[in-house]
Amino acid sequence: MAVGDVVSDIQSIDSGGYLDIQPAAGVEWVIHNIYHASNVQLEFYDGTNSLIFDTDTGAGVYAKYAFHVNNTRRIRVKNTSASAQLIGYDGIVTRAV
Repeated sequence: MAVGDVVSDIQSIDSGGYLDIQPAAGVEWVIHNIYHASNVQLEFYDGTNSLIFDTDTGAGVYAKYAFHVNNTRRIRVKNTSASAQLIGYDGIVTRAV
């Protein structure tokens, strides 16, 4: 991927599971939107420390944000609902290897 390319994903995440928004080593993204079909918890995560900074109940979208992520510091979206749900995101590549 090149700088300026769109990065996006959508996955089914089991109850209690995480969608890690994590580029490869040396790559950086700005995530603009995070979509969820049910209850979620957002965390800023470095592989050891987890800073929970928001929760949401029901389906929704975190729209028009600027979450800066790289391989070591990333956003994790935890599925806090009772069953599997779809979680997705989109953003832009800001640094490519």
